[in-house]
Amino acid sequence: MAISGLAISFPLMNLLAAFCVLVGVGGATISSIRLGQKDVEGAEKVLGNVTVLCVINSIFYGSITFLFLDKILFFFGASHETLPYARDFMQIILLGSPITYVMIGLNNIMRATGYPRKAMLSSMLTVGCNIILAPVFIFWLGWGIRGAATATILSQFAGMIWILSHFMQKTSYIRFKRGIFRLRRRIVENIFGIGMSPFLMNVCASAIVIIFNNSLLQHGGDLAIGAYGILNRLLMLFVMIVMGLTMGMQPIVGYNHGAHRFDRVKQTLRYCMITGCCITSFGFIFSELFPDLVVNMFTDDKELTSLARTGLQIGVMMFPFVGIQIVISSFFQSIGQAKISIFLSLSRQLLYLLPCLLLLPRWWGLNGIWFSMPVSDLLAFITACLMLGPSYKKIK
Repeated sequence: MAISGLAISFPLMNLLAAFCVLVGVGGATISSIRLGQKDVEGAEKVLGNVTVLCVINSIFYGSITFLFLDKILFFFGASHETLPYARDFMQIILLGSPITYVMIGLNNIMRATGYPRKAMLSSMLTVGCNIILAPVFIFWLGWGIRGAATATILSQFAGMIWILSHFMQKTSYIRFKRGIFRLRRRIVENIFGIGMSPFLMNVCASAIVIIFNNSLLQHGGDLAIGAYGILNRLLMLFVMIVMGLTMGMQPIVGYNHGAHRFDRVKQTLRYCMITGCCITSFGFIFSELFPDLVVNMFTDDKELTSLARTGLQIGVMMFPFVGIQIVISSFFQSIGQAKISIFLSLSRQLLYLLPCLLLLPRWWGLNGIWFSMPVSDLLAFITACLMLGPSYKKIK
C-alpha cells in the first residue's frame, strides 16, 4: 500500500518538476547562448531572474497544492487505503518545495555556465545525503514514509547551500551581483518560451499518470497501481540517465550554435543519440531477461510481483527507441526551436499514449494498459526522426 501511495504521488511530483524545469532549463539554455555570444552580463541577469522565478513558482505551486491535497490525491486515483501514505509523503515535499526549486533551478545554471563537474557534485551530494539520512529517519527514528520525504528535503537543502556558495564566490565566472534580481520582461519571456517544452512534457506526464492510475484502479485495483509504481520507477532510472545526458548536451549545443560552430553541433547530437539508445537498450535487455530480480528489489509480495513482472516485460518492448526520441526533443530545445521541441514532447503523451489508454484496455483489460506504452514509444520515435531530418540537413 505504501508503494501504491507513492505511485499516486507521481503526478504531483511531475508537476513539481514541471515548474522547476520551466525556469531552470529555460534559463540554462539562454545562459549558454549568451556565453556563446560573449555576453557575460546578460548571462548574470538570467541567473538573477531564474533565482527569483524559482522562489515565486515554489510558493505558488506549494501553497495551492497543500491546501487541496486530499481532493487532488483522490482525483489522481487514491483510495482510502493508499491516501494516508500519499498524503504523509507529499505534505513534507510541498513544505520543502522552495528548497527543491532553488536547488534544481540554479544547478541547471551552474552546469550551463561552465561548471558541469560542480553541478554533478551537487547532485551527488544530494543523493549521498539522502542515502544516509533515509534509513535513519525511516527505521531508527520510526518516521516511516514521512521520514523518506524529510530525508529528501534535508538532502536537497545541503545541495542548495553548495550551489548558493558557488554563485557567491568572486572566482565564479557567473555570480550574484546587485541589480540582477530585478525581473526583466524579455528574459522572463525567453525563459518561459524555451522552458515550455519540458514543462508541458511533465504536465502531460502528470495527466497521463492520472489516467493510468484510474484505469489501473478500475482493471486491477490498488496492487496494479503499485505494480505501475515499480515499473515507472525502474524506467525513470534509465530515462533520468538519458535526461542527464541531454542536460550535458544542452550547453555544448547551445554554445556552439550561438558561435556558429555547426560541425560541433552535429557531432554532439550524433554522440548523444548513440549513447541514449545504448542506455535505454540496456534497460530493455535487463528488464526482459531479469524481471523477477528487478521487481524483488521493491517487494516480495507474490501477487504484486506477478503484476509488476508482466507490466515490465510488456512496457519495455520498444524502450531502446526512447533514448533517441528524448535526445532529439532536447536537441531542438537546445538550439532555441521551442515549438518543435514542444510538439515532440507532447506527441508521445497526447497524440499516441492517451488514445491507446482510452482504447486498448477496452479490448485487453490490464494488458491493454501495459501495451499502450510500447505502441506510443514507437510512434513517438518515428515522429521525432521525421522532424529531425529536414533540420539536420539545414545544419549540414
